[in-house]
Amino acid sequence: MPGTEYSIAAGDYTAVITARGGALRELRQKGRDLVVAFGADGTIPDDRGVICAPWPNRLADGTYTYAGRTFEAAINEPERGSALQGLATGRLWIVRQPSPDEVVLDCRVAAGEAYPGELDLSVAYRLTEDGLVSTVRAANIGGVPAPYGVCPHPYLVAGPSGLDEWSLELPAADFLEVTQDRLLPVGMRSVDGHEFDFRAARRLGPVKIDHAFTGINRGADGRARVRVQDPAGTGVELEWGAEWPWVQIHTADKPVGPDRLGLAVEPMTCPPDAFNSGTDVVHLQPGQAHCAEWTIRALG
Repeated sequence: MPGTEYSIAAGDYTAVITARGGALRELRQKGRDLVVAFGADGTIPDDRGVICAPWPNRLADGTYTYAGRTFEAAINEPERGSALQGLATGRLWIVRQPSPDEVVLDCRVAAGEAYPGELDLSVAYRLTEDGLVSTVRAANIGGVPAPYGVCPHPYLVAGPSGLDEWSLELPAADFLEVTQDRLLPVGMRSVDGHEFDFRAARRLGPVKIDHAFTGINRGADGRARVRVQDPAGTGVELEWGAEWPWVQIHTADKPVGPDRLGLAVEPMTCPPDAFNSGTDVVHLQPGQAHCAEWTIRALG
């Protein structure tokens, strides 16, 4: 659709950003895909590359209580009875401030039955010779406090081999166990002795993951890094700061259709169903803003 996407470039990198969901549609280095891309028209498969706000992941039954009021969001994952990925993913964001290597998009979340506050959301995508640097910002422009959480939703591509052959390095000590039917939180578990222990890089194999991880080991610079590498020698890294204490990993397993095309790596400010548990929810006061940044770069 004309006017709904923008291409940027820097060094060996190119990217296409779409106004649909404020999403990263393509990211390539020397012509090699670093994320699972999708078409210029139609719906976005699997929420690839979208910005999930004002909550990430699932909200059980689409309901929660905040400041003594009950809110109800539309169920958009009927098979699990959840409101999935917030209120901004299905929206057409406004593209502004385009330049050859950067584009910024805006989206307004209004107060109503699903949400108490009014948010101005923006996401900036900037390409450098070191990769794609992205920043998401939320400002509470309403008159009441508002709960907030966010995550980006890229599916990383390590190289030409199948996902089972890729190696994963995930510096997380704990994960959130979920119910088998609805993928809703049960409790925290250590990765010690578990198939989800990827603190030392190893082959993914047939393991299936759709879980939130925390207890993240960060470098001396305070940054966390997930690395996915292909036996061919290529790979991709996603790096993020302390604003994101969680990361969702998803092996994109499907009962039908194309399967295991990429590995979703989603830094999250809070875990699934956080508006009900209260865990790590950001409480934005009127006039307050929250910013968080992440980088995707090629390896090899």
